[in-house]
Amino acid sequence: MEEQDAHQRPDGLDDDTVAALGSLSKALETTERARGHLFSFHQLTGTADLELDRAVELLRKAGHPEWAERVEREILGRNVIPGHWTFQIVEAYDRTYYQAFKDLEREAVERLADGRDHLFEAEMKESRRTRGHPDHTARPDSPGTRRPNAPFT
Repeated sequence: MEEQDAHQRPDGLDDDTVAALGSLSKALETTERARGHLFSFHQLTGTADLELDRAVELLRKAGHPEWAERVEREILGRNVIPGHWTFQIVEAYDRTYYQAFKDLEREAVERLADGRDHLFEAEMKESRRTRGHPDHTARPDSPGTRRPNAPFT
């Protein structure tokens, strides 16, 4: 399939299917964002755990060895949920939800739209662009495409 056809609706594909695939894609994109937040949770929790080393050191230096020992014993390296550190939560999410969702969305696009991604968005772009405007071209290689930061002529 040529690049110019990659975002054109295949013959016979109806509006309802394009809308359904657009909705499925949007749901997957939201899941991608959720996964990113899960990685943020993982990294922030890990950063906090590593900072506890400094807290323990400073508590000892300040003359509070009992508090330093308590932080080490009760919090440092603790599971965030029973039996799990955050990396295990990320792995379980990927294995049981994310990968299945991603695979299903890809298969739906392959089978229902001949593998053409973002048809809903491409048609929205086409309906909203101003013909002849250098920043509203259909594709990056379209005649009249203005280079970034180039002045209007």
